[in-house]
Amino acid sequence: MMKNSEEIQKIQQDLMAKGVKYCMGVYVDIHGIPKGKVVPISHLEHMAHGSELYTGYALDGLGQAPNDDEIASVPDLDHIIQLPWQPEVAWMPADNTFKGEPYPLNTRVALKNVLAEAEKMGFGMNLGIEAELFVLKKNEDGSLSIPNPDDKLTKPCYDTRGFLDQFEWLDKMATSIDDLGWDLYSFDHEDANGQYEFDFMYADAVTTCDRFTFLRLMAKEYAKQEDLLATFMPKPFSNKTGNGAHFNMSLYDLDTGENVFKCDPKDDPNGLGITPIGYQFIAGIIKHGRALCAAFAPTVNSYKRLVRQGDMPYFTWAPVFNSFGSNNRTNSIRVPMGGGRCESRNADGAVNPYLAATLALAAGLEGIREGLDPGKPQDDNLYELSEAERRDRGIEFLPRTLAEAVEAFAADPFVTATLGKELRDEFIKYKTEEWNEYHTTVSAWEIEKYGHLF
Repeated sequence: MMKNSEEIQKIQQDLMAKGVKYCMGVYVDIHGIPKGKVVPISHLEHMAHGSELYTGYALDGLGQAPNDDEIASVPDLDHIIQLPWQPEVAWMPADNTFKGEPYPLNTRVALKNVLAEAEKMGFGMNLGIEAELFVLKKNEDGSLSIPNPDDKLTKPCYDTRGFLDQFEWLDKMATSIDDLGWDLYSFDHEDANGQYEFDFMYADAVTTCDRFTFLRLMAKEYAKQEDLLATFMPKPFSNKTGNGAHFNMSLYDLDTGENVFKCDPKDDPNGLGITPIGYQFIAGIIKHGRALCAAFAPTVNSYKRLVRQGDMPYFTWAPVFNSFGSNNRTNSIRVPMGGGRCESRNADGAVNPYLAATLALAAGLEGIREGLDPGKPQDDNLYELSEAERRDRGIEFLPRTLAEAVEAFAADPFVTATLGKELRDEFIKYKTEEWNEYHTTVSAWEIEKYGHLF
């Protein structure tokens, strides 16, 4: 909601008192990469009314031609973040507008549109995103390596020594997350060498997407200060686990604030602590699971994480099945212990969180409207099922390449109904180009494999 002049001036004065000199209005392109302009704090009111204009043709996925009028950005003054490492700058998540109206190809706007549909049904959406990333050294030849020579355990998950060896960067991250009021409740050395995870409290869907977008920037800045590279790339190493960004989702009653997914496990025939509405939501996501995978796992590299078992001494944990279950990490949709939420495990670190949340929420709402049933939860280790057993249970594979995911995305009418044809087509265009560029690039592996063989 647009603030009046008096409210904007109060925000301006508060920011100036904190040492802010510049305001950065930030939106994301189709890939979830932040874009924006910077104005002096004295021009905040102009920016708040859409003074900053952009040539949409210069950006990926904004759907403009060179002859189109500019789009504007309007900052969300309720979600301001003062840069912890550069306090002179205030980061303000923004929505694009076109000729004074919300611009439907902006994915933050798309999420708000679906949230408005949820509101008509009496629901709001809470979202938590588990942030996994690598902190690496970039070598002179462009390759990436683990910066700590002692971080070399075969199973380094939760390793305290590897954690403490990267303490300076971790402390900067943890301190900033808490100072920003996000309520960091856990962080650790993750399942791969050089990999870490931060878990902070869930919030409404837009706020969490804003925070995850900012977190990626902050992680890179603090790593750069250590002469390192922080990367959320889904699979930097073929023989190590990848970076997930698991989406933990629930709906709440707008009148009471109560979680409408949560019940006593004794009242759930499956014992998971999920209400019928929660199961219907899960069923909607499974119904459109293959199409949603393109948004949750949006890069060529994503599908090197979503493999049944890589060149590793143990399972990768990344899901490959369009299925749900209890506290069972071999499903793509999991109900963690205690119930009350569902977790999408195929979301990875390259996700545009606004786009993925838009589609997940829309699919879940469809499941509720249509009273869909996801069936019984899958409690077995699905990696060990035979193909006959998998088929008998009706469990589909998720897409195995970006090309296959985009094909599923394009084939599902639900996507067009949710995003509109223009945003749908932009995603397909850019992701098809990404696949074609990858597919026609001759890799070092091919040269090594075939150069002397033939």
